[in-house]
Amino acid sequence: MACDPARTDMSRACAPLRIAVLASGRGSNFQALIDARDRGALPVQFVGLFSDKPAAPALERAALANIPAVALRPKDYPDREAFDTALFDRIDAVQPDLIVCAGYMRILSAVAVNRHPGRMINLHPSLLPKFPGLHTCERAIAAGEAEHGASVHVVIPELDAGPVLAQVRVAILPNDDAQSLAQRVQRREHPLLVACVAAMAAGRLQCDTAPQFDGAPLRAPLRLGDDDVLCLE
Repeated sequence: MACDPARTDMSRACAPLRIAVLASGRGSNFQALIDARDRGALPVQFVGLFSDKPAAPALERAALANIPAVALRPKDYPDREAFDTALFDRIDAVQPDLIVCAGYMRILSAVAVNRHPGRMINLHPSLLPKFPGLHTCERAIAAGEAEHGASVHVVIPELDAGPVLAQVRVAILPNDDAQSLAQRVQRREHPLLVACVAAMAAGRLQCDTAPQFDGAPLRAPLRLGDDDVLCLE
C-alpha cells in the first residue's frame, strides 16, 4: 500500500510507492529515479521497467539495478490497441501505484490510458501547453521563444494534454541550437521528475484529473527552483 494521499507530514513512515516505468530509449530519466532512490531521496519500490524496444539501453539499467524488465515488440501485434493491452496486462500484474512514462516514445491508446485514470504521469520536454509532440527544442527556437523547459503532466487519452503538475524553465540562449538546448533541458528535467515522484510518494502531490498539492487544488503547475525544490508559482 502506498502513502495515504491526505498525508502531508513527510516524516511519517509509509510503505514505498510502487512504481512501474515505461521507457523506449537510453533511460536517463529512469536512471535519475534509481539514483534518487539509492541515495535515500525517493522512498519508492520499482516493480518493473516496461519497453516497446527490446534493445533499449533502459533495459540494461534495469538489470544492473535488479529491477524486473519486460520488452514487447509492437510488430508482433496486429494493432496499437492489441500491443497496449498485452503490455498493460503485464504492468497490471505487478500492481503499481503509479506509472511513469519516462522517455516512452509510443503514443498510448485510449484503452491503455483509461485503465489507469489519475495514476499515470509523463515527462515532456516543453512548457506545456506549448509544443506538444516531438522536436520541441527545434520548434521553440524557430518560434523565437525566450525560454523552454520540461513538464510533468497527468496522462489522458489526448496527446500531452493532461493537467500539468510541475514545470522547470530553461532560458534559450542567443547561440542555442536544438542540441545544446536539449542538453540543458535534460539536465533540469531529471530533478523535475524526481521531485514530482518524491512529492507523490510523500502524499503531498495528487496525480489526478483534478490535481492537489498539500490538500489544496493545484491551480497552476508547480515550479522547480534552482534548489531543486517544488514550489507554487
